[in-house]
Amino acid sequence: MYSFRFVKIFLVFSSLLTISIAFLRNYNSPKNIEKRCLLKFEKDFQNPLEASPEQWDKNLDYADNNYLKCMGMPQY
Repeated sequence: MYSFRFVKIFLVFSSLLTISIAFLRNYNSPKNIEKRCLLKFEKDFQNPLEASPEQWDKNLDYADNNYLKCMGMPQY
């Protein structure tokens, strides 16, 4: 009686642990990190028509720095 209850509890916890590990591996894969960073800073790369070339260069530098920061790369 108690052993069946113990087995059920053990199965639930081990299943949750397995699902959590699989999710974290997938979420933290370099491919998915890059996708999230690209989506997050995609709007910074859009060129508004009224932006001057100097302002556009500043926007690109800002977006590039934010992307590198998101990817966890050192900035120089």
